[in-house]
Amino acid sequence: MVKISVIVPVYNTSKYLEKCLNSLANQTIENIEIIIVNDGSTDNSEYIIKKWIEKHNMMNVKYFKKENGGLSDARNYGVQLANGKYISFIDSDDYIDKNLFKNLEKYMDQDIDLIKFKMEMVDDEGHVLENINGPIFERCTGEEAFEKLCIEDKFIDPACIYLYRKDFFISNKFEYKVGTYHEDFGLTPLIIVKAKSCVSTNEYGYNYLQREDSITGNEDIKKNIKKANDLLIHYDNMIEKIDGYDIAQSTKVLVKKYYTNSIILKATELSKDNEAFNRYIKEIKKRKVFKNIKPSNIKQLVKRIILKFSIKTYLKMR
Repeated sequence: MVKISVIVPVYNTSKYLEKCLNSLANQTIENIEIIIVNDGSTDNSEYIIKKWIEKHNMMNVKYFKKENGGLSDARNYGVQLANGKYISFIDSDDYIDKNLFKNLEKYMDQDIDLIKFKMEMVDDEGHVLENINGPIFERCTGEEAFEKLCIEDKFIDPACIYLYRKDFFISNKFEYKVGTYHEDFGLTPLIIVKAKSCVSTNEYGYNYLQREDSITGNEDIKKNIKKANDLLIHYDNMIEKIDGYDIAQSTKVLVKKYYTNSIILKATELSKDNEAFNRYIKEIKKRKVFKNIKPSNIKQLVKRIILKFSIKTYLKMR
């Protein structure tokens, strides 16, 4: 049986691709499946992939080419092709340590729905820029995990630092929203709270490359506007779905609060463009997000009142 299927969406990352693929080929765990999804690359990524496959001649590598549909579409495509007990997403400009999956195997053997590990931010030379820390905890429910991870309404939610039990992922019909930025923000919290079991390990091993032209690093105002608007799309999707989830009301409140604070804080990235900033604030107001802040003390009550009447003032208080 295939233990883990690693899905690698590829779009114009020829400079980094071989290092990523080599890190997968060198994994010490047995029964690994590598699914490479070329999402319509226009550089020489396909040439590199085919030469790499020819060189390694690995039976467990599958290569697929499709029209460009974005990262979400490529991930969704790969999930449908996966045969592993677990699935993992690796961005094609990143790479992982050779023992990462082997060190997480004991959790896979326990059939845990969601296994979280840690990442390091690295530069082109492989120098560690930052270790991304976070809570560590043993097996618990997804609802308990969300509360532990959502400290001060913040937690690291990229899809690439989780292993997902495939049957859990498929049975819940999880899909990344196609055509949007921040697809991880849109789906990861909902995955967490639906999990029957979750663990957060102290296992580092995912190397996240910080490059200036990346989606998350680009400061172009048009992209920032789209990112902010896409965040609203994910918020709307959450509001539509969360009340139908069979989870505690307190968890639903926490999820709504997390999404609310996230879309509000996003406004700060538009502060250099008054028109875009005001338009985004207007969209937030339409959603009456203050209702999602359930005060438990006087301070929170004051913040809720301020949020109702002035999002700009609320932002200054954070």
